Amino acid sequence: MRRLTSTQGDVASVVAEVLENRLAPDSPRPIALALSGGGDSVALLLAAAAWARAHGRRLVALTVDHQLQPLSRAWTEACVGLADRQGVAFRALAWDSAKPERGLPAAARAARHRLLAEAARDLGARVLLIGHTADDVLEARAMRQAGATTPEPRPWSPSPAWPEGRGLFLLRPMLSLRRAQIRAWLAPRGEAWIEDPANADLRFARPRARAGLAETGEVALDVPAPLRLAERCQFDVGGGIVIPRTALKAATLDAARRLLAMASVCAGGGARLPSTAVRDRLTVQLRAEGEVVATLAGARVEADGDEVRIVREAGEARRGGLQPLDLAAGERGVWDGRFDVEAATAVQVRKLGGLTRRLPADQQRALAMLPAGLRPGLPALVDEGGAVNCPLFDDGHGRATSLVEARLRAAAGLIEREPA
Repeated sequence: MRRLTSTQGDVASVVAEVLENRLAPDSPRPIALALSGGGDSVALLLAAAAWARAHGRRLVALTVDHQLQPLSRAWTEACVGLADRQGVAFRALAWDSAKPERGLPAAARAARHRLLAEAARDLGARVLLIGHTADDVLEARAMRQAGATTPEPRPWSPSPAWPEGRGLFLLRPMLSLRRAQIRAWLAPRGEAWIEDPANADLRFARPRARAGLAETGEVALDVPAPLRLAERCQFDVGGGIVIPRTALKAATLDAARRLLAMASVCAGGGARLPSTAVRDRLTVQLRAEGEVVATLAGARVEADGDEVRIVREAGEARRGGLQPLDLAAGERGVWDGRFDVEAATAVQVRKLGGLTRRLPADQQRALAMLPAGLRPGLPALVDEGGAVNCPLFDDGHGRATSLVEARLRAAAGLIEREPA
């Protein structure tokens, strides 16, 4: 862990320093920024816009209307005006699907991340700026003490929306600043901000946590160092992950547990980390002797004396995974959270298990070279005539690229700056 403390610096200077360290000043890609209209995001827009102008980078503000407040449309219009005054491009987004009766804050947060990720990727951005502050860190800690599982915001992390946020990173340049500092900096600049009444609704956990915070004081941030153990992983074309068992045993217990959780989620194609208890038991087994076969977060974990192999558990189709995906000619889509598939003709993407004998003979021979446990969870393209091809071996009907390696490297913190 790298330990940082909150700072008393000028907001614009603090933001500029973080952007200099994390972004590529000469990149032609735009930078996306989440703008809610609240004080934190307004200050971030002002500071980031100044940096972007100085470096010739295009900044695009994204506002999500959750359609939960009567004034939400007016709030979006206020964000439009702010972006226009700063010379920043703007895009409005809306969560217009049905709202759940229970778990509304979590559902709204997930929808917001999904919409922001989709819009940022559509723009070609690889980084999304978020206006979280040191107060958000304190709120998350208070919520966890009260029994919640709220994650602590990090200065730099991959988007939690999957697969919508693949290849996208969240950057929180104001995480070392307290909310009161930011408002004190913002007030004399003539910009108003929105106070969302939901932030004072004590029916929900975050407003209760916020109400108990002191307005000032330093905050120590625990920033995890990159998980270098992930550099010892090897990846195959079918999305499998191989970890030398000696590396897993030599690493610290915490590093081994973190890697196992990340690798199982990435190889399994899902978005939820495994339960702590199950992960910890399996980690102990893998660091001991003997063969191991287990499932974790949609992945199959197999270990012999030399290596740990983590692949998709093809049997999870019985629990709703590995669903077919219909693609038109020339269309791209993500199948099972693991493969970016581009179809040359109209096809349905399915799991290969049960279809192996329908592959052309040369593809069957190529498939036989891969580990047996990996094969059933590979993608198969079934065309309108019923012909079956595996896009890993034949790109005449379509191409498939594994997302597993890039996802694991991002989750492990091995990508520390804006990708090219």
